[in-house]
Amino acid sequence: MVAVTEPHDLYGLALEDFVPERTALAKALRKDGRREQAAEVSSLRKPSVAAWAVNQLVRSRGREIAALFAAGDALEQAQSDLLAGRGDARSLRDAVERERDAVGELAELARGLLSAEGHQLTPATLERVSESLHAAALDEDARTQVKDGCLARELRHVGLGQSGSLSQPASASSSRTRARAKPDATTKRARAADTALRAETKRTERERVEGLKAARRAEADARRAAERAERQLRTAQSRRDDAAESLREAEDALAGPASMPSEQRSSTTALSRRSSGSRPRARLSLVRR
Repeated sequence: MVAVTEPHDLYGLALEDFVPERTALAKALRKDGRREQAAEVSSLRKPSVAAWAVNQLVRSRGREIAALFAAGDALEQAQSDLLAGRGDARSLRDAVERERDAVGELAELARGLLSAEGHQLTPATLERVSESLHAAALDEDARTQVKDGCLARELRHVGLGQSGSLSQPASASSSRTRARAKPDATTKRARAADTALRAETKRTERERVEGLKAARRAEADARRAAERAERQLRTAQSRRDDAAESLREAEDALAGPASMPSEQRSSTTALSRRSSGSRPRARLSLVRR
């Protein structure tokens, strides 16, 4: 493995190499007299498993990451259009589906990365990866953190991006004034957009939860099937060994004297002949008497 010379490169390493390489880099910086940089490197946090997976996606799957960001931008635009009266709920729904598909594709790639590196593959880990990707798609601050591939902890998005808040805090007096005023067309559109966004968000969250439950059930079923197959294999191997032993015993019993050594067979045959030849002479002797 090539020695790391930049802090940025630490986050592209295998997860188990992060701490030793961070220590080596800090030591090298102190040796060069760059103590402040060495201290900064020493303070870098080892990424969580989910954050590590996101970092590897950013570093190795540029096309898919770009598609995720584009889908997030399209969702933000669909939301803005709906607020301005230029869009409709269907366009927003299509944008939500596109962003969700982009997250799902990257989550599947993350599954392969985690499996290949031998990390524990749990639905909770994959969910944290998906949440971080979703946050990067819709939130500018989160996207900035993810873009460099140096994420230390997974992210969680709340809301629908910086423009996702359809109402702004207001003073009590302005609130009372608006309460007395009749809603204009812009306000009606904002309320309609808010309703559509809330409904779509709930539907997406419900589908995500149902998908997660299905994944957990599938994982449990696969584990039970593997255990059952292993038990059946052990039983079949035991039966095979018993059958082989019975076959050997049957063959030995069937072979009988033929399986004796040649010298033992010869002596047995000669003894049999002598025994059979002595009995007539004895009977003849009795007759003569």
